[in-house]
Amino acid sequence: MEKNEANAKSYLGSIRETAEALGESETFLEFQERLSRVAPIQRPVLLIGERGTGKELAASKLHFLSKRWQGPLIALNCSALNPTLIESELFGYEKGAFTGAEKRREGRFESADGGTLFLDEIGTIPKEVQEKILRVVEYGTFERVGSSTSMEVDVRIIAATNADLVALVSQGRFKEDLLDRLSFEVLVVPPLRERKEDILLLANHFARRMAVELGHEEIPQFGAEAVAALERYPWPGNVRELKNVVERAVYRSSSPLINEIVFSPFDRPPALDRLPERASGEAEEEPSLEGMMAKPFDEAVTELKIRLLRRALRQAKYNQRRAADNLGLSYHQFRGLYRKYGKRLI
Repeated sequence: MEKNEANAKSYLGSIRETAEALGESETFLEFQERLSRVAPIQRPVLLIGERGTGKELAASKLHFLSKRWQGPLIALNCSALNPTLIESELFGYEKGAFTGAEKRREGRFESADGGTLFLDEIGTIPKEVQEKILRVVEYGTFERVGSSTSMEVDVRIIAATNADLVALVSQGRFKEDLLDRLSFEVLVVPPLRERKEDILLLANHFARRMAVELGHEEIPQFGAEAVAALERYPWPGNVRELKNVVERAVYRSSSPLINEIVFSPFDRPPALDRLPERASGEAEEEPSLEGMMAKPFDEAVTELKIRLLRRALRQAKYNQRRAADNLGLSYHQFRGLYRKYGKRLI
């Protein structure tokens, strides 16, 4: 009963997660069609893709579209473990098998019995462990660390990597037999730069969800410049990076209309992102024209620039792109002046 409830929760969680697997581009739809076709086949699948492309979501969909959907879906990020620990993590161990093994522990293969085991970054697994995995794939048997008793399991393996496994085989770092057995079907998860038609669709999805999380009543909208920036950017971090960028934009925006996209939080000093508003009725203490004329030319010009920048920022409610437009400057010209006089604009 408890196992069925756990599987149900896992299934519902997968539905929520796969809501992010959105797309309408031809590249994305072709990938989804191939994924759906192989999902019911009880054979290993190898997912190849860059970081942030959604390999975990693809593995989850493969599981829940298969006949094993009521069974467990167990995942292991192989690159997150010390190579000496991977064997015991996958196959479990007996009490006394090594120092610190105070009681028997089952491994991921046992936990995934009747279901699916997702091995992420499989290219990092040591060759001696690859040999044991090959035996499970071929015969469905293995031994716990510290045991000579064979155990039988019924597990479907879905593996993922962003490494070139064929090259690793030629270098002697990955077993060719294991690669052959794991690659009944090889699915290449498309990077976001190859599915440009999906960028705005995904951005709107992430923006709406972030607005709900922040308690905003209005649905965020992207201005023309923001849309152009999103579609022009190469997205080396793929969907994961897009999610972070959009959520940051919604969080930082003072209005539902998002005109500015910052691709890295390190692009500008956070302390200067928003200049403080003056208190109601507070005098600006701007120099008068007569006062400026009494100063040396270069100093007077500098004070005039600062005065114009400060006023444009306030009129634009500190949106720098709008302030640049109000001054008839390009954004890059404005940013150069902002960096030069930033501390004096506060």
